[in-house]
Amino acid sequence: MSVGVLGGTFDPIHVGHLVAAEQARWALGLEKVLFVPAGEPPHKVVGGSSPAADRVRMVELAIASNPHFELSLVDVNRPGRSYTVDTLRLLRERLGTGTELFFIIGMDSLAEFTGWRDPAGVITQCRLAVVNRPPYPEPDLLGMEKKLPGISRRVEIVNMPGIALSSSDLRRMVAEGAPIRYLVPDLVERYIADRGLYRS
Repeated sequence: MSVGVLGGTFDPIHVGHLVAAEQARWALGLEKVLFVPAGEPPHKVVGGSSPAADRVRMVELAIASNPHFELSLVDVNRPGRSYTVDTLRLLRERLGTGTELFFIIGMDSLAEFTGWRDPAGVITQCRLAVVNRPPYPEPDLLGMEKKLPGISRRVEIVNMPGIALSSSDLRRMVAEGAPIRYLVPDLVERYIADRGLYRS
């Protein structure tokens, strides 16, 4: 069985996340894609993101219509910072050794991958499904090989429609009163409005 894993703060989840997950699922023949909201993101300022309950609920609303998408609370339900190498270890324990994991990331994240916590430990547990994300160019895998031998054999490039969108863009737009319709699923847009998220 092949399973995709898409981790993130999802603050908020948006169409770029959903398109990346669906394109990876189709291109790599994945049985399903797990959406894994970070409990305590290592790269975010403590207290700087929305409560986990709000981010989890937005993911639930966003993926409800796709039978191939599932929510995983493996990060939210454990204490401490959410590091990918630990998340994958927990997922492997739950899914079994017969499951092949594909960790879905953008080109921008791949460019910083060798600076992650234990990147060698990450690629021993999964393959990297790398989706193009404008304006980042194709990765220099040969250059990355010098820092992390074996990575070029663990990368699968997934092409998707170019969507230059980030959660920080959306938070700024909401704070400014700009519309985010069609940039997030309708139910997520309504949830953000009802909860008053991202208002300055």
